[in-house]
Amino acid sequence: MFGNPMEMMRKAKELQENMQKVQEEMARRTVSADAGGGMVSAVVNGRLEVVKVRIDKSKIDVNDTDLLEDVITAAIAAAQAKAGEMMRSEMQKLAATAGLPAGMLPI
Repeated sequence: MFGNPMEMMRKAKELQENMQKVQEEMARRTVSADAGGGMVSAVVNGRLEVVKVRIDKSKIDVNDTDLLEDVITAAIAAAQAKAGEMMRSEMQKLAATAGLPAGMLPI
């Protein structure tokens, strides 16, 4: 019913190693998103870490720091959402190659 336990252990170890490789690759990849009509753009890696924030000085009002703070937050959130989706997609591919249903691997 459960198959060969040694084979299951080998496959689990292989899957764990492949997951580690995917996570390392995702840490090297970056995505970007902008907010406020390009006022602010944020770059995030696959670990959801903010790598860079760019502010277009020609589009900001230095007296409206509340707006700038909101736009920075929105750009970072959008970039993190893109990075999260990138990671989910890669994990789904890994799960499919391992013969697991989508959503079985943690992100």
